[in-house]
Amino acid sequence: MIRSDLEFALARDDSPSARAALLALRASADFKLLSEGHQAACAQQLWYIWAFRHQTMLETGVTPRLGLTEAVGKLQAAGTSLIHLAKITSPQRRFVIFLAEDLTHCIACMG
Repeated sequence: MIRSDLEFALARDDSPSARAALLALRASADFKLLSEGHQAACAQQLWYIWAFRHQTMLETGVTPRLGLTEAVGKLQAAGTSLIHLAKITSPQRRFVIFLAEDLTHCIACMG
């Protein structure tokens, strides 16, 4: 995946997390497609993992990262769709991006 493809995918998502991730990416933040060379994951499996993490944070008083609540809902809505993971790392923030199987749009973003 090249930078402009990730920018395009993020630009199609109007969530606050995706807008912040897009700004970081345009400001030369590092990025990586985590599933590159690997098979995409099922949204349902990712939902289970992130919903558990979210619930644990709420129960222990940890403030969930920006966009996590929305990401959990969007992953659940994606059902059995295949999802690729990407990350963007800037000096100020780290983002996790859930991309559609064809890598053309962002399913959810948190960070």
